[in-house]
Parts: sequence; C-alpha cells; structure tokens
Amino acid sequence: MKSIIYIGMDVHKNSYSLCAYDGLTGEILGEVKCGADVKNIEKFIRRIRSKYEDTVDILTGYEAGCLGYFLYHQLVDKGIACDILAPTTMQRSSKDKLNKNDKLDARSIAQNLANGTYRKVYVPNDKDVEIKEYIRMMEDFKLERKKVKQHINALTLRHGQKYEGKSRWTIAHIKWLKSLELSDLLREVLDEYLNEYDTLNDKIERFKEKLIEMSKEEVYEKPISQLKCLKGIDVTSAMTVHVEISDFNRFPTAKAFASYVGLTPGQASSGDKVTYLSITKQGNSTVRRLLVECAQALVKGTAGSKSKALKARQKGQSQETIKYADKAAERLQRKFNKMIYRGVNRNKAVTAIARELACFIWGMETGNIN
Repeated sequence: MKSIIYIGMDVHKNSYSLCAYDGLTGEILGEVKCGADVKNIEKFIRRIRSKYEDTVDILTGYEAGCLGYFLYHQLVDKGIACDILAPTTMQRSSKDKLNKNDKLDARSIAQNLANGTYRKVYVPNDKDVEIKEYIRMMEDFKLERKKVKQHINALTLRHGQKYEGKSRWTIAHIKWLKSLELSDLLREVLDEYLNEYDTLNDKIERFKEKLIEMSKEEVYEKPISQLKCLKGIDVTSAMTVHVEISDFNRFPTAKAFASYVGLTPGQASSGDKVTYLSITKQGNSTVRRLLVECAQALVKGTAGSKSKALKARQKGQSQETIKYADKAAERLQRKFNKMIYRGVNRNKAVTAIARELACFIWGMETGNIN
C-alpha cells in the first residue's frame, strides 16, 4: 500500500513550523522550525522522501489565517498538494488548550490531515480574491465612518445638544449640526469631525460606483442581477455574498450553506433533554454580518408590497426569478411579524430571518427556485 505523508505547517509571518506524519504508522517522521520561505518546505519534503525507497504521496496543510491563499498557490505551482484547513472544523484535544506552541500546532494540523478531521477552505479564483479585497477595504472605511458618527454623537451629548428630529444622519440632522451655537474651539472640533465624515462619505460612494461597474462584467452580471431581485439586497450586498462564497454548488443543501455562515443554532443535548443555544457564529463572518443587515432591511414595510427601487431592480428578470424573490420576501416578512407578535426578541427574530434568507440566496445561486 502506497504511503501518504502528511505535513502540518503552523505558519507565521517570519517562520514556519513543520511536522511530517506517516498516515499508515502514525509515526512522526520529522519536525523543524524554519524561515518563512517555500524553499524551506521543499527542502524538508525532500529530506522526508529520502527515508523511503518507494515513492510516497505528500499532502501539506495549514490553518486559514494571515497568509491567506498566498502559500497555497506557491506550493501548488511547485506541484505540492496543499489543503487550507478551516480552524473551527479541526479536531482538538483538551490537552491542546493546556499546552500550546508552534511545534504542537504543526503536529495537530498533520494529525488532522491524516485523520480527515477538518474541512477544506475553498480557494476562489484570482478575480474573486481581488474584488473581495476591494469590498473589505470599503467595509473598513464604513467602520471608520461609524466611529466618526459616534464621536460626533458623543461630543454633542457631552455639551447638552440634543437633536429632536426623527432620524440622525439625514440632511436635516447634518444641517442642525452645522448650525449649532458653540464656542470657537468646539466649533472647530465639530467641523473637523464633519469634514472627515463628508470625506469618508465621498470615498464610500466612489467605491460603490466602482462596485456597480464591476457587477456589470459578464461573469457577474447574471448572478448579481438575480440576487438584487430579493428584497433587502442591493448591488453591494449581492457582490459581497457572491464573491465571498464564489461557488455555491459546493454546499449540497440550503441548510448546509446557512450552517457554513454560522446562522444555525448550536445544541447541547443529553439523553431526552434537548437544549438549543445561540447561533454558532462559525464560518464566514463577513457574509453572516451582511445577511443580518439585509434581514433588517427586508422586514421593514408591509408584507407583499414592493417599493419602486425593488421593482426597478427586478426589471428585465424572468418571471420565475421575480416570483421566487417575491415569495421569499412575503414569507420572511410574515414570519418576522408572527415572531414579534409572539413576543420573540427582535434581534433573535432578525437572525432567524437572516438564516432563511441565506437559504433563499442558496436557491437563487444554484438555480433551485422551483
């Protein structure tokens, strides 16, 4: 029987810890800590191969982390098989929590590779990776804008200025901020915050326009146009979900996709007692957070009604697609209203809607809309 050598790699910015593990005997064939260079991995593999008279298969692996897909592509280009392991799916013993270092982590990765006790991270194509980085840059600027808003709200509160309008960050609210009577120094502070807010707003709008242009490329046009038919999902949301996941067909069912993004509840059961916990929050946190935001927009309004913006997004799509999207919106809005009527906490209700929205998105992306 042909031997398979599993090489676990605990990778960092400046160093790699490597562990070679024999899948047949369970023997550790070698361990080393080296500089962060793929040539050192090749050298380690050659040394391990030299211990065998016959040819052996090599499978390397490392946990998803700061290196992204860079090391994976380096190894594959050199003909070395590699898996990126999803950390939350790996099997770990209680001892791993007591003793943790790079050597033990590399050994744990090698053993998971040998036992198959992990799930591989999907590696998207280069174009998707580039757009993903662009979207995450935009999200970083949104976070900065949120912080500026918090600073302005805190500043006005500290100095006894209370806005009486219905909604903040509207044209009326901004006009109110600019008309406040403050001392010269406080006026300067507030104006600097407002200038920063305007600058970030302009940048984010520019990023959105660029994203809209990219969504019209042939490879993205059809799936993005279909996703936009769902209430609560605009171009930015559609592009984020589509690019972050890349291939929805790798999930056999809608429930599998909802589980991947961490929107399914955990469970603590013993005997006849079954206890459901909060959502697992495993998997892709970017998509999970986005789906919750989309669900918050979806549940607004009257069930069965459509806004002019939604009708515009659905224009030109097939009747089958529009019917599926409308069915999803009506079902989810009615479900949300029933949950609120029963006294379910609003945040829990929105999360439940986000979970079902994920299932409808899976159906749209895989063509299961019947």
